[in-house]
Amino acid sequence: MVKEWQDGELVLNQPAGHVENGETLQQAVMRETLEESGWQVEPKAIVGLYAFTPFVGADTYHRVLIHCEAIGEVTTHLDSDIDSAHWLTMDEICASKLRSPLVQAGFDDYLKGQGFPLEMIDNSHISPVTA
Repeated sequence: MVKEWQDGELVLNQPAGHVENGETLQQAVMRETLEESGWQVEPKAIVGLYAFTPFVGADTYHRVLIHCEAIGEVTTHLDSDIDSAHWLTMDEICASKLRSPLVQAGFDDYLKGQGFPLEMIDNSHISPVTA
């Protein structure tokens, strides 16, 4: 879990971010987790797909939660918007202010054993066809 600043308040979140052009979702998961937590991970399964609109008129956020296996800590240097990274129990997570309800929804799905194969992701059209 990472602690990050949101609207002047420290909140708890899973490592998250954006997919760069030409990058697979799996590569983005590995990169973002490393940048935000310092840990190298290997994606194992899709836990779920989530959407959240925080208030009327706000953008809707879409999240793909990926279950990963922790390989090892590689660095202690974290993205500038991340305060710190932590291994926490579910009780500690539930007692913390979460970035959004999607954090808890993802844990609920993971804990009930939900998981879908990574093969659901088709990366065969990421690289543009050259003429």
